[in-house]
Amino acid sequence: MTNFRTQAIHAGYEPNDEHDHAAVPPIYASAAFNLGDALRGEALAAGDLDGFEYSRVANPTVDALERRLAALEGGIGAVTVGSGMAAVTYALMCAGEGGGRIIAPTDLYGASVDALGDFLPQFGIHADFVHDINDLDEVESKIGPDTRAVFAETVANPSTEILDIEPLAELAHRHGIAVIVDNTVPTPYLLRPIEFGADIVVHSTTKGITGHGNAIGGVIVDGGRFDWANGRFPQFTMRQQVISDDRAGEWHSFAEKYGEAAFIKRIRIKYLRTFGAVQSPFNAYLSLVGLETLPQRVSQQVATAARIAEHLTHSPHVTKVNYSGLGITPQYELVRKYFPNGVGQIMSFIVDGSPDNVRRIIDGTRLFSYVPNIGDARSLIVDPAHITHREVPAPARAAAGVTDNMIRLSIGLEDADDLIADLDQAIAGAY
Repeated sequence: MTNFRTQAIHAGYEPNDEHDHAAVPPIYASAAFNLGDALRGEALAAGDLDGFEYSRVANPTVDALERRLAALEGGIGAVTVGSGMAAVTYALMCAGEGGGRIIAPTDLYGASVDALGDFLPQFGIHADFVHDINDLDEVESKIGPDTRAVFAETVANPSTEILDIEPLAELAHRHGIAVIVDNTVPTPYLLRPIEFGADIVVHSTTKGITGHGNAIGGVIVDGGRFDWANGRFPQFTMRQQVISDDRAGEWHSFAEKYGEAAFIKRIRIKYLRTFGAVQSPFNAYLSLVGLETLPQRVSQQVATAARIAEHLTHSPHVTKVNYSGLGITPQYELVRKYFPNGVGQIMSFIVDGSPDNVRRIIDGTRLFSYVPNIGDARSLIVDPAHITHREVPAPARAAAGVTDNMIRLSIGLEDADDLIADLDQAIAGAY
């Protein structure tokens, strides 16, 4: 297998005649593409010929990003979309449409909790929340005839709790249920969930993948191993007009026509084409450029994050540090199994005093930017209870450990000593 660092630069794109030998993937800023002759146009529209006709469905720049991300995650295909939440929503709806249920933990990103608990039920898709996604007995107790998938984050935000993917996947697959994971925090450089049994992987490419806070995006990657025709997913076995030819009397279901690629094809042909949360070619280009330095960026960020987390464990007024990469948490063995190169650049910590102290710490930092993003080249600070998890109900916030005295950090590429000094002076000045 080609090394990850090489794939991050070369996978999914060839500088050949098709692209006028451009060394870097060009930005194809075109809404549509000439169909050529009538026969070619008909073949493109029917999906019988690979190519590009309309950028709402596929675009050459976006295609290069999709191919590269599929290669880096070890999937059979990928669809990029306009944002990380579009990726989460499309994946959950594609699995759950028609009355399905999704099992999920409460310690998810705030918008994901809102989607599962409040919004998707309006579309007939309901969630069964568990306190501990690694408690297989609790998860199994939620499985019913309408259960379609288990959804979780590989590294929870902001607790950094680690998902034990392998046994969860074994349990889910025994019941014919898919495993969908959000791998945004570690990125595929630190973890490739498909290798441990995950079926579908989603990312907010806005974060570590692009890495510079300059392009919104998301991606869905299909592992290509799950049987979507196992009886739990009628949407994959019913015949569909969009992939059939009524003139010729040919009718197909997604499972019949696409086999192992049924899920990712349904995402593109039904969800992307119909709902239209399209990734722009320019944002795709920025993500491709960001991917070229993903291993180097994440390696440095992890090293700095580990230093800062260790320092905070001895800092005045800090009562708790949430960072699984410290190596002293109950999940130490999971870190060794899944994250030999580190768990990522995200951490959180609790301080004593009142929420006013939290505000003074945030306002007192000079290098940390007060931004509700993660995975940026610059270091970021935020108070999750009031920003990223504001819409999460109080019981779910408590279950996830998100209190008014929590501060989350996303560590960037600045010097570690400078970041430590900035935190020290901000904490000291807040009391």
